[in-house]
Amino acid sequence: MYAITIREPGDPDVLEWAEVADPRPGPGEVLLDVAASGVNRADLLQRQGNYPPPPGASETIGLECSGTITELGEGVEGWAVGDEVCALLAGGGYAQKAAVPAGQLLPVPAEVDLITAAALPEVACTVWANVVMHAKLTEGEVLLVHGGAGGIGTHAIQVGKALGATVAVTAGSAERLDRCRQLGADIAINYKDEDFVEVLRKETGGANVILDNMGASYLGRNVNALQQDGRLVIIGMQGGVKGELNVGALLGKRAQVFAAGLRFRPLEQKAAIVADVRENLWPLVSEGTVKPIVDQVVPMAEAASAHRAMDEGSVFGKILLAAKS
Repeated sequence: MYAITIREPGDPDVLEWAEVADPRPGPGEVLLDVAASGVNRADLLQRQGNYPPPPGASETIGLECSGTITELGEGVEGWAVGDEVCALLAGGGYAQKAAVPAGQLLPVPAEVDLITAAALPEVACTVWANVVMHAKLTEGEVLLVHGGAGGIGTHAIQVGKALGATVAVTAGSAERLDRCRQLGADIAINYKDEDFVEVLRKETGGANVILDNMGASYLGRNVNALQQDGRLVIIGMQGGVKGELNVGALLGKRAQVFAAGLRFRPLEQKAAIVADVRENLWPLVSEGTVKPIVDQVVPMAEAASAHRAMDEGSVFGKILLAAKS
């Protein structure tokens, strides 16, 4: 098969479409004929040599894909050859074939085509696990989403609205904020010329839940933006890895701060998240209440161009790589 390989850590030009050995499904796994793979910011870090895959995972970039099951590994039940699925991966998505633990498979939702389904697994599992399963966002609460125009952000807006929350977002241009409003965002904050803490306090009194992709640079301000008993969920480090936390402010608000990645979780934890997503979120996707937001689809062999677009920060929603052009 062909897959994207990394010649050496570096800029997007190090990505090459090359012939590699076919993967084989182990016990409890299935083999997919990949239709498309989603591009995530973690992929850029891996390309640069800063985010290696977990031990035993494929060295090929790619944390999610869609495709058709072509082979079942030993002990797999509930799936059949020919099923169209999308999948959460620890690696291996930028390829024509991928081996996937059966517990990380999701059926392609009704009204979503096979290519577009590749935009769903990583964002759906990340948002649902952190905002709903962990932070327990409920109807009537306020959700602040940083990076509202990205893949995670565009999904989180829709999930928050579907759960009956007031949703605030940050983004860096009027155009991107307008598009966030079209997805349902109630409060749109331009982080370049507005203070999200002040805006939230004025509009809502603060956030009950904050989904943060920035990390260190926003840590103190995020705590200041929380209401009493608020929950700050950190899922990224775009703003650095070391910050200063005012424990007094945290105690005064009885607030919680937690960080939660997805890629390095044990298989059983990923399977539990996928099962909850399938039971509770997938019906919202199937009925069109929550939709995959795709900025563009490019041939997988041209993954370098997709990475350049991500580096430039011009993408709204997700970029997909089609395995067959």
